[in-house]
Parts: sequence; C-alpha cells; structure tokens
Amino acid sequence: MKLIKYLLICLFIIGLGISSWFYYPIYEMEQMKKHAAEVSHDTSHVSYLNYFRSTKKAAIYHLAIGDSVIRGVGAEQNQNFVSQFSNKLAEQIHKKIQFQNEGINGITSSELKTLVQSGRFDNEIKKADIVTINVGGNDILRMAKKQSFQNVFQAFHQLQSTFSDNLSDIAARIKKINPNATIVFLELYNPLSPKDQVYQLADQLLPKWNVKIYEVANQYPLSMVIETTKVINGEQRQNLAPDGVHPNSAGYTAISEQMMYQFKHQYRKQSV
Repeated sequence: MKLIKYLLICLFIIGLGISSWFYYPIYEMEQMKKHAAEVSHDTSHVSYLNYFRSTKKAAIYHLAIGDSVIRGVGAEQNQNFVSQFSNKLAEQIHKKIQFQNEGINGITSSELKTLVQSGRFDNEIKKADIVTINVGGNDILRMAKKQSFQNVFQAFHQLQSTFSDNLSDIAARIKKINPNATIVFLELYNPLSPKDQVYQLADQLLPKWNVKIYEVANQYPLSMVIETTKVINGEQRQNLAPDGVHPNSAGYTAISEQMMYQFKHQYRKQSV
C-alpha cells in the first residue's frame, strides 16, 4: 500500500509539473496582454495611431522583415498584410506611408539575425518609423522534420531558447541603429485543424513560444506584439490558403485589421 501511495504521489507531482510547464506561459502571456490593455487607458500617453497622426513628418516609413508571412505567400499580389496595413494606416493618419517588404521565404530566426547584424537592412532601419517582424515558424518546421516525437520536448526547449536570443539580438540591433523606431512583432499561430492528431500538442506548445516574443518586446520601449492568434487559428481556417499553412488574402486582411486595432488601443510606451 505504501508503494502504491508513493507512486500515486509521484504521478500527481509529475502531472502537476507537466501542467505548469504547459499552462503557466498562457497565464504569463495573458497578464502581459492585460497590462497592455490597462495602460492603454492612461490619458497621459497617446496611442500609436495618434502619435503617427500628430507627428510632423509628412511621410511614415514602414519596413517589414522576416519570413514568407511577411512576404505574403498564399495571397494575391499586393494583398499581403504589410501593404494592407500600410494603406489602412495612411487612411487613418492622413499621411503617406512608404513601405518596404523584405520578407524571405523559408528564413529562420538565426538566418534573419545574421542578415540584420551583417548590415543588410541598415539603411532601411535608419529611416524606418515602424519595423514589423515575423519569424520563427521555419525554426519549428525544420525541427519537426529532424526530430522524433519522443525528442520533441527537449528539442523544443533548446530551439525556443535560441529563438528568444535571436529575436532579442535582432531587436537590439534595430534599436541601436534607430532608437525611435516602433518594433512590431507578430505572434506565431497554429494553422493545424483541430481534427489533426498533433493539434493539441501544437496548441499547448504555442503559448510557450509566444510568451518569449512578449518577453523580448517588454525589453524594448516602443515595441508591441500583434495578437495574430486571434484571427488565424483552428476555428478560423477560412483565413488560410490552400497550403494550410499561410494566410490567404482574407487572412492577411484580418491580420492587418488586428494591427490597426492595436495601434488604436495601445499607447506608445517611452523609455523610463
């Protein structure tokens, strides 16, 4: 009986540990989002939208770097979210928006970090008012092709740590070149159908990945994270292209509208 009791206690502790590993990042991320929503009501600050509306600049420059989601794969020409958001922002602030889309199909966070640190985008970063970044999906895809299911947790932990370091280094380089640039990160979304056998696992791992994006954003003033998972998820598969991975034109429209919503409702946080 003592052995059985001991085993049950061990199983309970292990189960509690696994639950914490999965669900604490969800709690942590929701707290970050809640804080952003609360401070957005502070009347001593202005929203990103109002800031860009009131700036004396005649034109705003928007640079987008990252992977195929930045590029707009899955949508018709000029229907990527970078162009859609830029056009929507121009309408709202009554200024010209110049945008440069530097999305590269298949790029990983390590490869993007190398390009950023090599000076590939220095000229664009110097003049950018907004720098939008989406990267990380290909990190996971490459891991999934190499690792067995049994090794996925250990590999994921290491990959997540590397991704976080890469993203932080990318942001640091941008801020060093242009301290006044607003950096816009995008959450990673789960494109799988709820009927897929690995959907639940992917949905549990996703918050652990995205919380790292929020942690990096919190390190740098004038940074925000777009809640992509609100508009691209297993319940809104109408927003996905036929490949089942990239957004379609409607999906990119939804992302651009989510960006506009957050630009309207989040204040521009200055450094302390």
